[in-house]
Amino acid sequence: MAQARIDFPSRVGVWWTSDSWRIADAAEVARDLEGMGYGSLWYGEAYGKETFTQAGAYLNATERLVVGTGIANIHARDPIAAESGARTLTALHPGRFVLGLGVSHAPLVERGRGGTYSKPLATMRDYLQRMDAVPAEVEPDARPTRVIAALGPKMIELSGTNADGAHPYLVLPEQSRTTREALGPDKWVISEQAVALGDEETALRRAHAHLEIYSGLPNYRNSWLRQGFDESDLVRGGSERLKRALVGMGSAEQAAASITAHLDAGADHVLVQPLGDSPFDDPRETLRELAGALGL
Repeated sequence: MAQARIDFPSRVGVWWTSDSWRIADAAEVARDLEGMGYGSLWYGEAYGKETFTQAGAYLNATERLVVGTGIANIHARDPIAAESGARTLTALHPGRFVLGLGVSHAPLVERGRGGTYSKPLATMRDYLQRMDAVPAEVEPDARPTRVIAALGPKMIELSGTNADGAHPYLVLPEQSRTTREALGPDKWVISEQAVALGDEETALRRAHAHLEIYSGLPNYRNSWLRQGFDESDLVRGGSERLKRALVGMGSAEQAAASITAHLDAGADHVLVQPLGDSPFDDPRETLRELAGALGL
């Protein structure tokens, strides 16, 4: 099967969640990222903005930038709504929208949304099959390109058989290589890489704050154990070894090297997530520095 169409203007994009920003201001950031040479903008969906309306705002505000959901929480909407909404965005902006899907995490689903979190693999498989059952008459010839937040081997396999690829998050370049080897050459591997510019103390502090929540979520803890870390690395905020391995730290050039490591390992596209003192900081200063180091 040929690789699904995504018209990335460059091989490096941005992962940035703007839940605390007014959408008009966030759309201005998207336009600036496009002007810097980044190829895409991805964002999460946990407690904040609804992902499809946000995607439409970014797509309308830009001309070439690819917009991806990283991820659209499958517990936030039924599969018919997800498929129909994604087809509409694809029809309006061919080659510029990617539907990233994920099962989220038990605490976020059960305590945050009042839902039920059970058997993630089976839940995702059923969700994808029900998406496939949406009639072709609903925006014909506009099937969305979809990737799955896949960390474990079975979910990675599903991302190849029932989707167009995988969106690895908080992984080493070696895991991007593992995902590529599992999926073969004709599926998308779109990996995320966090970066923290500045002196060592600042970078480690920002990495700690970033990993604070993730280090308490079983899906990521299990992923890190599979990648060669041990229980001593899984303290809240992560051990120093975990921080240094998962977050590109130091100068813009050093951070850029952590991004290109994923490309060298087989990722098609890498999403840089700039870390500041707050997750709601303006990312543009860091991204301008990185754009220069990356030659965008």
